[in-house]
Amino acid sequence: MRIPTGIEGFDELVQGGLLEERIYLVSGPPGSGKTTFGVQFLAHGAALGEVGLYVTLLESPQNIIDDMSNYAMNVPTLIKMKKLLFADLGPRMEYGYMDELHEVITPDYEVGHTSVEGEAPSPAVVFKEIAGYVAEYNIKRLVIDSVSAIRFTTKDLSLEEKEMSRFIRNLKRLGCTTILLSEMTDPNSYTTEQFASHGVVFLHNFLYDKTMTRALQVIKMRGTKHDCNMRGVHFTEKGIKVVDYLD
Repeated sequence: MRIPTGIEGFDELVQGGLLEERIYLVSGPPGSGKTTFGVQFLAHGAALGEVGLYVTLLESPQNIIDDMSNYAMNVPTLIKMKKLLFADLGPRMEYGYMDELHEVITPDYEVGHTSVEGEAPSPAVVFKEIAGYVAEYNIKRLVIDSVSAIRFTTKDLSLEEKEMSRFIRNLKRLGCTTILLSEMTDPNSYTTEQFASHGVVFLHNFLYDKTMTRALQVIKMRGTKHDCNMRGVHFTEKGIKVVDYLD
C-alpha cells in the first residue's frame, strides 16, 4: 500500500506515494528543505489520522515548531490533537551545568525532563527511546533529524557502519513509515544509510545560472518506478512544492 507524502509534485514521481512501513533517506546540504520535507510528511499524515513523531537530535523541538508554524500545515493544532509529536533526544547540556536533560514536547506543549547520558546518545539509546514512543502513541509516521548526529557517536570507528546498519535494521521492525534526514556533504560518498534504506532522495541547494536554486532528485526507490532527474523545488505557504525539470 502506498501512502501520500503531502509534498506537492513529489508523489507523481514515485507511483503515487511511498510504500508504507519502509525507511527512506532524505539527504541534503543546509537550507535545502530537509526539515520542511519531514514535517510536511508528518503533518499530512496527521491530517489523515495517522499519528506522527518528529525526533530531533540537533535542534530544539520548539524552534522547529515555531519555524514550521509559519506554513499552512496546522502544526500547533495537530499537536493539540495529539496527532503530531516532537521529541528531543539530543544532548541538552549548557556550559556551566553538571547535569544534562532532554525535553519532550507533549501534545499539551508541556515540557518533560528526564536524565540522560552526558554524551550524545548512541544509535542503540535512540532506538530504545523511539520504540517506546511508537508503542505508547501508536506512531505510524516517523522522522529522525538527523542520523548524522548519531553516526559518529560510536567510539570504535571500525564499528560505525555496523552500528548504523543495525540501527536501521531495527527501525524496520517498528512498523512505521520512516524518513531519515541527513546532511549531505559529498553526493559521491556513499553511506550505510543509503544502502540500507528502501529509498533515497537528494535535496540540492546550489548556484544555477547566477541564482541560488533548490532541487530534488529521487536517487533510489525500491519496488517503484521513479523519475531520477533533477527537478526544481519551490517553497510555498503550504511547504515544499516539486516543479518541472531544471533547464
